[in-house]
Parts: sequence; structure tokens; C-alpha cells
Amino acid sequence: MDLKIEALSKTYPNGVKALDNVTLTIPHGMFGLLGPNGAGKSTLMRILATLQEPDSGSATLGDIDVLRQKEEVRKRLGYLPQDFGVYPRISAHDMLDHLALLKGFARAGERKELVDSLLHRVNLWDVRKKALASFSGGMRQRFGIAQALIGNPQLLIVDEPTAGLDPGERNRFYNLLSEIGENVIVILSTHIVQDVMELCTRMAILHEGKLLFDGSPDEAVATLDGRIWQRSAAKAELKEIETNYRVISSKLIAGRPLVRVFSPEPPSDGFEPARPDLEDVFFSRIAGLG
Repeated sequence: MDLKIEALSKTYPNGVKALDNVTLTIPHGMFGLLGPNGAGKSTLMRILATLQEPDSGSATLGDIDVLRQKEEVRKRLGYLPQDFGVYPRISAHDMLDHLALLKGFARAGERKELVDSLLHRVNLWDVRKKALASFSGGMRQRFGIAQALIGNPQLLIVDEPTAGLDPGERNRFYNLLSEIGENVIVILSTHIVQDVMELCTRMAILHEGKLLFDGSPDEAVATLDGRIWQRSAAKAELKEIETNYRVISSKLIAGRPLVRVFSPEPPSDGFEPARPDLEDVFFSRIAGLG
């Protein structure tokens, strides 16, 4: 089962064009939707989650019309938005039990088996009786995944799931998403390049509502072979370098800027060839290069 998106567009009343004729086919597995804040990622996710209407276009999940058969989509959907609310004084177990009841699991025995299984799966069994207000950011996100998995969804949407997590929690979340992605379509919407590098076999880059790339991370990186160059520079040199070259990124290494530039031909001024990575792809596509 694939998720097919055809020519989706959405413009808000203030004139912001959040989506501009976006067409994508998202296969089974982990799919990364990469873009800066304001790129249109959350708008696309809300449309796919049946929470918002586009101005034009279509989307189908298998043979289901996402825009017209919303109830059928919701039966097959798990959704973890960037910000989601919970009752802070309720325990993780009781909150999941309540959500499972709302999703149609009326029999107490079946519901208990489901809730216990989910708590084990996201490694929250030992804290199942603790109030959600006491959870760390990572624990809260794992609880969010647990509620999204109620009903064994065929499509799971997670929006900026690792923002604010420490490295340990991020790794645990990576492992959990990778396991889930073996069996369903998982769309990971993020502005964090590392998330896509670590997890996804397919990806797209979205910027200002436009689709800039659709393919595998390896394919994306290969488009920059022989076009990325770098050198260490003094801070006083940065303005001149930015004037003379198409700078992709600059970051401090041991107190000195390491500058990476895009150039089809070898630049002068001491630049050396650099192996491109997905971060280079991201910045170059956003800048209209490549």
C-alpha cells in the first residue's frame, strides 16, 4: 500500500502559500519529510491526518480517498503532532486505556491486553502508574507513539518528534521508529537532517511549499559529488568568501570557521574537496543550488 499525493496546494487567508502543487508517492517504510520551519511540512501532515483541507489536489492511501473518506483514513491512521495534549495528573496506563476506549476497544480484557502491550513496546511499563506530568520529554514522546499505535495503523505520521530530546532519548526514539517502520508507512516530518540520515530510506525536501527533492538520501548526496569544497578561514575572511563563492554552511571548529562552498569547478583560495553529506544537500537545495 502506497500513499499517493497529487498536486496538493494550500494558501492561507494571509496570502502564505504553504503548499504549491506538491506531488509525492510515499512507499511502505520510513519516509523523511525534510524542510526548515515554515516549509509547509505541518500543513501537509495535517491534511494527510484529515485535520485540514487543501485548496486543490488529491491524496490516496491504497484505494482510500484521503480527502473524501476521512473516517476510513482515521481507522488506519496514527498521528503524533509536534504538540499534543494530555491530562497531566492521569497515569500513562489510564490515559492509554481511555484513548483505546475512544478508538472503539470496548471490551475491558481486550483493552487491557492492548494497553499493556503498548506500554512494554515503548518501554514505559515500569512507569505506567506515574502521572504524565512527571514524564521527561523523551518519555512523553514515547507515550505519544504508544497512543498513535492504538489500532495497528497502516499510516503513522510523526511531526518534529525529536526536537528538544537529549541524545540518549533521541537514540531510543530512533530505535522505536525504525522498528515500527518495518511494517507500516511512517512519515517523519522534521527540520533535523540527522533524523532523516539515521532513519529513512526515502525522503523529500520541502521549502516554501515547493517540493525540491524526492528520492533516497544516497541519491540526494550523489547529486553533489565533486561540487562541495571546504577550508578553515579566519572570521575576518568570511564576508569576502561569501562575496566570491556560494557558501553552503559555516561552523566553528576549534574557534575557526570551517566554510563549505558549492562549486562545479575547483575554487582557488585554498579550498579542498569535501565529501558531500545530507546537510549539504539540504542547504544547497534551500539556496536553489545543485
